[in-house]
Amino acid sequence: MINKAGRDIPLVIPGFKEVKLYNGAFGAVPTGRVVGPKITVNKPRSEKIVKSIDQAIEATGLKSGMTISFHHHFRNGDYVLNMVVEAIARKGIKDITLAASSLTSTHDAIIPFIEQGVITAIETSGGRGKLGELFTSGKYLKKPVLIRSHGGRARAIESGELAIDVAFIGAPACDTYGNINGIEGKSACGSMGYAMCDATYADQVVAITDHLVPHPLFPISIPQTNVDYIVEVDAIGDPKGIASGALRISRDPKELIIAEYAASVIEYSGYFKNDYSLQLGSGGASLATAQFIKEKMIEQGIVGSFGVGGITAPFIDMLEQGLFKTLFDVQDFDIPSIDSLRNNPNHLEMSASYYANPHNRGPIVNKLDVVILSATEVDVDFNVNVITNSNGVIMGASGGHCDTAAGAGLSIVVAPLLRGRLPMVLDRVHTIVTPGETVDVIVTERGVAVNPNRKDVLENLKEANIPLMSIEELQHIAYSLTGKPEAIPVTDDIVGVVEYRDGTILDVIRKPV
Repeated sequence: MINKAGRDIPLVIPGFKEVKLYNGAFGAVPTGRVVGPKITVNKPRSEKIVKSIDQAIEATGLKSGMTISFHHHFRNGDYVLNMVVEAIARKGIKDITLAASSLTSTHDAIIPFIEQGVITAIETSGGRGKLGELFTSGKYLKKPVLIRSHGGRARAIESGELAIDVAFIGAPACDTYGNINGIEGKSACGSMGYAMCDATYADQVVAITDHLVPHPLFPISIPQTNVDYIVEVDAIGDPKGIASGALRISRDPKELIIAEYAASVIEYSGYFKNDYSLQLGSGGASLATAQFIKEKMIEQGIVGSFGVGGITAPFIDMLEQGLFKTLFDVQDFDIPSIDSLRNNPNHLEMSASYYANPHNRGPIVNKLDVVILSATEVDVDFNVNVITNSNGVIMGASGGHCDTAAGAGLSIVVAPLLRGRLPMVLDRVHTIVTPGETVDVIVTERGVAVNPNRKDVLENLKEANIPLMSIEELQHIAYSLTGKPEAIPVTDDIVGVVEYRDGTILDVIRKPV
């Protein structure tokens, strides 16, 4: 069947109980109720601390066929997921569904356990490196990898579509009764936003920490009422992989041109005024845009309401200079951001549900005025791909891309017109992660295209000194330089399913030939 994004989606996909077709960004009407974890009891003076991860697994009663979850705040420095999966394998437990908020190249270490049948299904935001290649091969997993956005994952957990038997929480600081925060300890990662949903809704929760402190720990990100067991280990992550110093502002001439155009789009869009709100990405062009937009805010005396999302040093700089009143933080990318969350009362931690769950009473993305997003490729219908590469291999993550595009008043996608000899504006992206109906402007170094649905924005941008053109003209420039690329040949085998944030199927990823 053809869904509203124009993709051919089979009505039966192996391993999926029901296939609901994407029907527009707000086409799905939720029903039912929010679910909850099993009711439990903890008697006075009972002990939560166990001696090892192995003992914690035994205490939870984890067995073959269950679902476990992890959060990805430790990024490429994460030790927790690999340690737990290795312990599960030692116990002979198999057929586990791994529901991690995202996966990075450091998790390539679990590939042998996928090959051995310890992990047989994966639900996550994306995959990179060898894991992405394994997902794309279609080998070993009993069903296609399920790709969810950050908001979509929170929705799935709260609705019960993703039922977590045991959540393993990497805890940078944890007290002896289970209170957790992410701003203390040698493995501090900042916000614990993605882990909050897991800890709230999982049937059992294990905190794994390398910084165990006396009760009570404060401030509290995840409360003791959500934690069943605590394990102290030597290290839960590599600080060098968890957070870097302030991320570098790009010096690449192409990225600087894109950033300057993007800042001009914001300035003339009609949204650039006091109390506007903004989300930035962590890529080179996005960070450079922050520098340009900061200068414009100072020049024009504009003070924003809030910044949101994954937080980086440029946002911290603008908060400290009074250019934004507050920040809502679901993840931190660098040390200045972690320090700010620890010390600045106007820097607020939030859960993934508060951030972007489309089926609660109001995620913060609904109040977002402007978001800047990156892209692997875009097409003439403004659809965006950030998950598969030019060979059709899974190599990226959905993150909050479609969530913020849907919620923001103005969604801006920044991308180079060419990568090497490959055009980035195509007839049809290989995989849709964010539908074109929610993308307003595409900015490249050669020109800026406005979605025809946003005539108001196009009219405003005529005042800006930027090269406006249609998306077809952008594509023509790219094709005139590189030629029209051949479509990636694929088989009928579905190796990945891209679920839209509302639980409908936006696209499928077929195994390349």
